[in-house]
Amino acid sequence: MTSLVHQDLTDGVATVTLDSPHNRNALSVRLLAELEDRLRWALAQADARVIVLTATGAVFCSGADLKEQRAAGAPVTESLPEIFTMLWESPKPVVCRLNGTARAGGLGLVASCDFAIAPLTASFAFTEVRLGVVPAMISVPVLRRLDPRAAAEYFLTGEVFDAARASEIGLLSRAVPEDELDATVARYTEMLIKGGPEALAITKRLLREVPRLSFEEGLRQMTELSEQRFTSEEGQEGIAAFWEKRPPKWASR
Repeated sequence: MTSLVHQDLTDGVATVTLDSPHNRNALSVRLLAELEDRLRWALAQADARVIVLTATGAVFCSGADLKEQRAAGAPVTESLPEIFTMLWESPKPVVCRLNGTARAGGLGLVASCDFAIAPLTASFAFTEVRLGVVPAMISVPVLRRLDPRAAAEYFLTGEVFDAARASEIGLLSRAVPEDELDATVARYTEMLIKGGPEALAITKRLLREVPRLSFEEGLRQMTELSEQRFTSEEGQEGIAAFWEKRPPKWASR
């Protein structure tokens, strides 16, 4: 049986690719099971410094597999929370390389990644309300990215919007011409690999947690963290490499 999700590890970058173009990479039970498995693989690879999530065909992900949903008579995307969590909490930075359009549940994948880069030709929509359902599970990562007014506009109307608008409201990191997509993704992965693995993981957590702290408590905790990192083995190696004008050990590939 042909796999619906592929994996590859090259030069420190673990790439996970949705490959079900016949149904626009819809979130079928089988695709979700394979995606969860491939993400666990990427997280477990010691040589993988960055994860890239992408897809084949003209569509990144069309959302839930409605054919399966109708046949089952109940949601068949129960593994989505675990997948969103793995992407969101991954200690390794995750870059979403959108090969094209995304809809509904596919936008939950996009929002769960640290970076999202799409071609200007891509379009997006939260189509749930037009089907009489709601953007429930995906709202958890998506509402942490989108401007509140934009979230209300697109969640409630289901209107299609373009990549430039998606970048403007926080859904995308960058919207670029199609012929610049791969170079832009490579630029991000190359920059990320230069960061210390522990520092990247801690900084990801910091981005999530510090906004929830009071100003005073934030300064207290971050003062302690700063001291810990400057005296850590990784911090000492990074400082030594800076003064010795050489790449730190983790940047050697």
